[in-house]
This record gives sequence, C-alpha cells and structure tokens, in this order.
Amino acid sequence: MSFRISVDTGGTFTDVVVADEFGRLTVGKALTTPERAFKGLSDALNDAAEALAMDLPALLAQTELFVYGTTRATNAIVTRRGAKTAFLTTEGFPDILVLKEGGKHFPHDFATDYPAPYIPRRHTFEIRERMSSEGTASIPFDEAQARTILAKLKTLGFEAVAVSFIWSIANPAHERRMGELIEEMLPGVPYTLSHALVPILREYRRASASAIDASLKPLMQRHLQGLEEDLRAAGYQNEFLVSTSIGGVMQVAELIEQPIHTAKSGPAMAPVAARAFSGLETLGADAIVCDTGGTTFDVGLVREGELVYSRDTWLGGEWTGHLLGISSVDIRSVGAGGGSIAWIDDGGLFRVGPQSAGSVPGPACYGQGGTQPTVSDAACVLGYFNPDYFLGGRMALDQEAAHAAVSTVAARIGRSTAATAFGIINLASELMIKAIHDITIAEGVNPRESVLVAGGGAAGINIMLIAKELGCEKVLLPKQASALSAAGMQFADIVKEASRSLFTTSQSFDKVTVNTLLASLREELEAFRAGLNATQKALPYKIEFVTDARYASQVWEIEAPLPSAVFETNAEVDALTEAFHATHERLFTLRDEGSTIEFIGWKARLTVMSGIALDRIKPEPPPGVAETARYRPCYFGDDEPVTTRIWKGQELAAGTRVDGPCIIEEPTTTVVVFPGMSAEVTPRGHYLLTCI
Repeated sequence: MSFRISVDTGGTFTDVVVADEFGRLTVGKALTTPERAFKGLSDALNDAAEALAMDLPALLAQTELFVYGTTRATNAIVTRRGAKTAFLTTEGFPDILVLKEGGKHFPHDFATDYPAPYIPRRHTFEIRERMSSEGTASIPFDEAQARTILAKLKTLGFEAVAVSFIWSIANPAHERRMGELIEEMLPGVPYTLSHALVPILREYRRASASAIDASLKPLMQRHLQGLEEDLRAAGYQNEFLVSTSIGGVMQVAELIEQPIHTAKSGPAMAPVAARAFSGLETLGADAIVCDTGGTTFDVGLVREGELVYSRDTWLGGEWTGHLLGISSVDIRSVGAGGGSIAWIDDGGLFRVGPQSAGSVPGPACYGQGGTQPTVSDAACVLGYFNPDYFLGGRMALDQEAAHAAVSTVAARIGRSTAATAFGIINLASELMIKAIHDITIAEGVNPRESVLVAGGGAAGINIMLIAKELGCEKVLLPKQASALSAAGMQFADIVKEASRSLFTTSQSFDKVTVNTLLASLREELEAFRAGLNATQKALPYKIEFVTDARYASQVWEIEAPLPSAVFETNAEVDALTEAFHATHERLFTLRDEGSTIEFIGWKARLTVMSGIALDRIKPEPPPGVAETARYRPCYFGDDEPVTTRIWKGQELAAGTRVDGPCIIEEPTTTVVVFPGMSAEVTPRGHYLLTCI
C-alpha cells in the first residue's frame, strides 16, 4: 500500500489527510504547536496512523508524496514579524509603501489612524537611478552611492533587502546590478528584485510584493528547511512539496526563493477541495466554499469548475493592510472562527472577533487556561459538543470553564448564559454571511445558484443557519470537512505562473510583440517543467493564457482568458475582445462595445496534473452500525433546552436521512441539524444538508 500525506498547519489545529492508492482519505488532527511546528504535525500524523492501524514510521516509509501548507507566512505578514528588511527604491520615490494605493473605505472617518507601511519609512533607502517607461536610463545607476548604502545596511544589521526601482519592468538592468552588488557586499543576505518577482505596471503592488517576499525569506527558509530535516529524521525519504497561494503545489527550493507564494497557501486549498467534492457528488460546477477554522472564516468560489484568481489579496484589511500583489486564489477572510473571542466594546456593543484564543491557551473549554468566551465555548454551553468525544475522545472539554467564560459576557448584557451563547453563534454567523455576500452578491454572483461546501472543524456548528439566510438549497459537508484545506492538497496540481507587462489596445493591437511575449512566457514555463523530476515530467499538463485588461479610462483591470495563444489575424483579436466583453458583463452586467480595450498585462499558467484524479476515488460510506439511541439537552434559541437525538457518523448508512433537531458527531467535527432542517448521507458518505 502506498500513501500520500497532506498537512495544513493552522493557527489552532494542525490537520493531516492521508490518501491511500485508492483515494480513500483518513483525517488526523492535533493542536498546533507554534514554538515547534513538527511537534503538532507529528501528533496529527500519529493520529492518522493510528486510524490506519499503523505506527508513524511505517506510514512514512510507505508514503510517496508529502504536501505541506502553513499559515506561518501569513501570520508573519499580519504581525510584521518577518526579517529586518531594507527597502531600496528610486531616488525621489521613498513613500511608495507609505501611500499604498490611497484607498479608504470611509473617506470621512478621521478617527482611524493612517496605517503604517509594511517596511518602516526609516528602513527605506533611495538609490540614484531612473529608467523611463521606454526602458532608457534617464538617470544612470550611481554605483558608488549604492555601495555606500549597502555598507550602511551591513552596519545596521539588516537581514533581507527588497529592491523595487521605477520602471524596472521596462528595463531591469539597474535592479540586476543592484542584486549583484548585494551578493558582493552582503553575502548570504537574501534579497528580492521586483522585476523578477512580479513584472507588473503598478508601482505599489510591485513594491509591496517585493517587500513582503524579502521579509519572509529568512523565516520561511529556516522553517521549510527545518521541517524537511525533521521529516527526514522521522523516516520520510520521498518527494516533499509545499502548497501555494495559487491553489497548486511547488517544490521547496522554488518557494524558498519566492516565499510570498506560501501566504494564504492553506486557505487557497479549500476551493480545490470544494471543486473535487462537489464534482464527486455531481452537485454542479459552481460552488461557494466556507472554511471555518479556529481563527478565521475563509470564503472562496469555484465558477464553472474553475478556481477564481485575484491580484487584490490584502492581508490585514483592504486598503489598510498589505497587498500581496501576486496571483492567488480569491479568498476572503474574516476573524470569525471557532476560537474567535466574544466581547463588549466601549460603546456597549456585543462583538465577536477578530481576536482569537488560538491554540494557546485556546478556548476556555479546552481546559488549557483560557478564560475568554469563544464561539467554541458557546457551542459547548448550548450542548452541541460532546465533552467526551471531542477529537474522537482524545481531548476532553471543560464544560464548567465554558459556562464560566460565557457568563462573563452574559452578566454584562443582562441575558442568560444560554441566550448569550446562542447570540455568540448568531453574531459569528452574521459576520460569515457578510463575507459570503462580499464575494458573491457584491460581485454579481447569486449564492442560490451555487452549492455551499462547508469545511473546517467548526463548520458544522452554524453552516445550516448561514445557508438558510443565503437561500442556498444545497449544502455539502464532506466527511473530511474538518481538514478541508489539507484534503484540497490531495487534489492539487503543480501550478506555476509567469507574467509580463505590455500595453496595447484593441484598436491598435500589436500582434508581433504580443506573440513574442506569449512565446517567451510559454518558453519560461516549459523550462520550469523540464526541471521537474522524471515522474512529474511524465504527467499530463496544460498551459493557459490570460490578460489583465480594462476599458479605456477605467482605473482597474480584470482578468480575461485568451482564446488563442497566437494572434495571426484580426479574427483572433476579435475573439479576445469578445472574451473581455463577456467577462466584464458577467462581473458587472455591463458591456461597452463602443469603448477601446486596453490590454495591460499577460500571464501564462502551467498546470501539471499531479493531484488525485476523481476516478481513482472509491466511495467508502459509513457502515450504519446501530447503537443505543442517545439524547442530550441542546438550546436552539429558546429559553428552554430541547431533548435532542445524538448520532454517531458511523451509525448513518448511505442514503439515511435525519431530521432536526439532532446532532451528528464525527471524530473531528460536529454537525448541528437545527429544527426544521435535515441531513442526508450521500453514497460516498458525505453529508448533504437541507435548510429550506
């Protein structure tokens, strides 16, 4: 028997999914250990190995592929705990990171402080040089001045360097020379050149991406190399890949060079899993994925069977946070997970999140010293959790601590503990509904026309309340919901993207230059594929092309597919123009055929089909073993509890339907079926929930 292992290390739990050669998935779960990632990872691996009746050395010895995802990069960005990084930019442009893109949700809100730049202004250094938009040196590169600044960086002990010169995408000669000087004068100090990382027009986005990438290099190099060493020491000797923000996997060496691609790499895998599971159940090609973790609630989309990508991924809040500037799976996150803390603000308003109890100390019910009330504590108070069956019985919950924590808020708002707990669940649900609204209704997508795929250990607590509010008729909660992102890594392919900037229009389309550019993108990706190992090179693959385009005088671009990778006649240009009109109409219900289209950027995306194929997956529904009927009192919004039937997942055979109120207990998740709702076990053992 051979296995594939995927791991998602979150802020609260570390999730492991083990797939055997038939595609059968086994979940392992353990608390994340921030001080040393491998401790929590090995605990989760041991849990999965035990479920397979194996020990860890035997499991690792029979594993052919290990895929790893982590929130470490994301957390470092949000908390600004990356390396001490210097930002080098063209003289006269020191405030690129300070001014960001100048946006603000509430223009007349003067109570909010202006956000600090990702790299402090005092760590920005101006280099005397200037390229024009045509690629000519308006001001020659002042090497003597550059050497003086690098000597200063060495004295000040900088650990990384980000270089982003104006118009380096038109001619990168000055940035390349700066890189050579860094290697000469600061040997061993990692650096990022903006033209090599993100060759795009917008200066802030290019600078932000470069600054983030450089700051992550020392941290992620130590983390990934250390983890690989720990894995090898534990007995694993085969391929080790890391999940990326684009919804694929990459080799460690590649990500050490560009660690920015590990940001949001875990959440980016949830849509991959949603696409696979909804496809298995033939529930349609459009899905909304809701991944409820311990710290955040992440929302993504699958449209017509494809992932949705974005270059507008902000960490720490739109406009006020920090922009990744790279293509990534479009994921929106809010601080509303199982560990999100309920609190009363200075104005007396009841709030949930974004602060989280994390894994240390965790929610009060974990019994690890936490005292603040969380969503998980509320679920415990309401009777939704079985204190003796959390994580399959490996972790006992402290109900008294949960009651005590929720009571602190209940006393302040003058309500009962149960009513307050239900209020916490409802308030968290409202935050989640808003996040779904922002990625669907606000962008022209009707959630009623999509299947809602629920994931995350806390997903089953309130996903049916969310679906009812949205009007979603179909809700799929996979058997592996508690490890949805880790499960997505099992279906993930090797994905690599290359991009260039080139301005041309639909009225004066430069076929020759565009064809040359697209050919160079294909050549770059083919060279990358040639560097894969023999097994990966033998896999089927595809290369797709897209363009970032806009109507003339618009500010922002949208991504439109290229019907052809070669433009020989006007017919191909006309097809591209129509593809843009159709994309714009789908997004904004508007097409302006009389306007000129401006094509700004060009991207090629290589996909090597390395993930588990759906036809390999053999259904393994639960056996439906009958056990003694169990009941416990649960609250569903009324003052008095309701005697509620409790089901174990293995008791429900394929095709079984249960009506609410009831609770379905799985080893790593709990499904709450509210009154008037129902759940049915699919032929593959997943849960199809009906809320309307």
